[in-house]
Amino acid sequence: MNMDIKELKALISLLDDSDDEIVNIASSNILNQGSAAIPELEKAWETTLNETLQVRLESVIQSIQFNEAKQNLKKWKDSGAENILEGATYLAKFQFPDITLESVEKEIDIIKQDVWLELNNNLTALEKIKIINYIIFEIHKFGRNSTNFYSPQNSYINQVLETKRGNPISLAIIYLAVANKLNIPIYGVNLPKNFILAYKDEYRQYDSDDETEDILFYINPYNKGAVLGKKEIDYFIQQQQLEAKREYFIPCTNKDILIRLINNLILSYRKLQFTDKIEKLNELLGIL
Repeated sequence: MNMDIKELKALISLLDDSDDEIVNIASSNILNQGSAAIPELEKAWETTLNETLQVRLESVIQSIQFNEAKQNLKKWKDSGAENILEGATYLAKFQFPDITLESVEKEIDIIKQDVWLELNNNLTALEKIKIINYIIFEIHKFGRNSTNFYSPQNSYINQVLETKRGNPISLAIIYLAVANKLNIPIYGVNLPKNFILAYKDEYRQYDSDDETEDILFYINPYNKGAVLGKKEIDYFIQQQQLEAKREYFIPCTNKDILIRLINNLILSYRKLQFTDKIEKLNELLGIL
């Protein structure tokens, strides 16, 4: 239940109290108000010179934003995790609370529109991929961040859209989001030490127990959308001394993709020794 501004201001003023118990009670009551309380908390932060109060206000704001990220992610998962862009945006809101799904969708729509203008119904699957590759990697200049591979910004969708640099998973998400908007049957494949996409045969008439038979070819967004066959995946798995598993060849779920993205972030923050971020990301992982 949303309280009126007067009550909220009164609670915010209690964050300055010398009694820790009063501060804790005030904090949890403000937290219950969710993001509706943030404008007043920010106003209070801007108008005080009291450092202790500023720290407490920041802590409450961050807690509200983190709770919201958790709720959004849970809602996304519970409703079927259909839109990968939505999941990636909710994860990015963990670090960039002000970004919106609309702004991310808008960026992807620009790329989609450029691809759409080049497509026609007579194109083969490979010809469509050539066009997508040309638009994403040549026109929009997306590419791998080789110089700073472990940077957390490679995993935040808004940062990848801004810098045009990403890791295998974030680049695959952008590729996937564009393909989804154009109804091109491309899906993520959870290959270790890389992340690839599969182009499924939409005209295949008969069912087989072997899902790999439904796949026309694979795509590697981390290498400018290079097209691969099953043999190349086999070779890669041998090279990396991995045990060949069925899941390395077949489409995974959007939930799997997001879990992989969160694990990437955990690895990045572990290298930077940001334990507080790792704890929160593990909480998000728990939701999925």
